[in-house]
Amino acid sequence: MADVNRELSDFLRRARSSFDPSRAGLPADGRVRRVPGLRREEVALLAGVSTDYYTRLEQGRRITPSSAVLDAIARALHLDETARLYLGQLVGSSATRGPRGSSTAVQRVRPGLYQLLDGIGNCPALILGRRTDVLAANHLARALLTDFERLRPAERNYARWVFLDAEARNLFLNWDEQARAVVENLRLDFGNYPDDKAAQELINDLKKRSPEFRQWWNEHRVNQRTYGSKHFRHPIAGDISVDYETLTLPGDPEQTLFIYTAPRGSASRDALDLLSSWTGPSAPEHPTEKGSSHERQ
Repeated sequence: MADVNRELSDFLRRARSSFDPSRAGLPADGRVRRVPGLRREEVALLAGVSTDYYTRLEQGRRITPSSAVLDAIARALHLDETARLYLGQLVGSSATRGPRGSSTAVQRVRPGLYQLLDGIGNCPALILGRRTDVLAANHLARALLTDFERLRPAERNYARWVFLDAEARNLFLNWDEQARAVVENLRLDFGNYPDDKAAQELINDLKKRSPEFRQWWNEHRVNQRTYGSKHFRHPIAGDISVDYETLTLPGDPEQTLFIYTAPRGSASRDALDLLSSWTGPSAPEHPTEKGSSHERQ
């Protein structure tokens, strides 16, 4: 609980300090601002709560505000929908948490989903689970990114690959942007399971080994990108730009399908087709078929 309270305290302080006071519409009081952003009493005023109440909340005290109070604070700080959800997660609001399984449960991909991945083999596709673990990928995703199935189970993690693999840094034309997005998504996921030991170990390891991860993690930004674009400079196929869509899978809301596409007739589509012809769909080596599952070692 203490860790969650510290996360809440840090999140609110950073949201308050990054807010431009001129956007709040508050009357000038003639006081000199010695620190950036809003003062605590100004946030409290805008949210319609007492300064003492907001101060205790920002200090991470053991209080559980109502959804209405959280909404008011989110409006005062101009938080977007994702940040509002994360705020609810940090205070443990039952209204913002859906039904969840145990954070220690091993995630497995259904056989039908492997067939789906193989069936859309002309588009790179992969399934991510909790803490950005890579649960499955089709042959074209492995050819475009990396062959996660050849890694040790503990290393089959998208965030770990993006930050610690030199090939990933060279692959993304806009590595900084993509890596920041990974951090912001991982922090949102961590808000669901603040006591997940595997997630804590991953985060601590990345903070030790990557100065960029450590810096961006400490900025406490959250975001959930459900679609967008990625730009690659592939060592075999050259420059490739793809659009991606994410789909939460029925039956397991903690498994997300990512599908990368390129317009028909485009140079990127031709590059993907060329990459597919060179690699070719091989017999799938599904973890369940090898007598193992995606477990932390």
